[in-house]
Amino acid sequence: MTRLNLQKENTMCKIIDLEGSNKFISKITAMGLTNGTIIEVIQNNKKFPVLLFARDTMIAVSKEEAKKIFVKEVS
Repeated sequence: MTRLNLQKENTMCKIIDLEGSNKFISKITAMGLTNGTIIEVIQNNKKFPVLLFARDTMIAVSKEEAKKIFVKEVS
């Protein structure tokens, strides 16, 4: 299990856990990023938000938000 902000581009991951305030968790789950969701990391470079593809939608999360999302790489 690792943090989302550490994942490489073009990897598939499963969300394992979310940490943070109730406000953060409410925001992330409203975007469809819940435990068990399979996501694809599209872009993850230092100067930009992490760009994800999940549930047929492109989603951008900040680096700080990505640090609070724990994922496990899937094949």
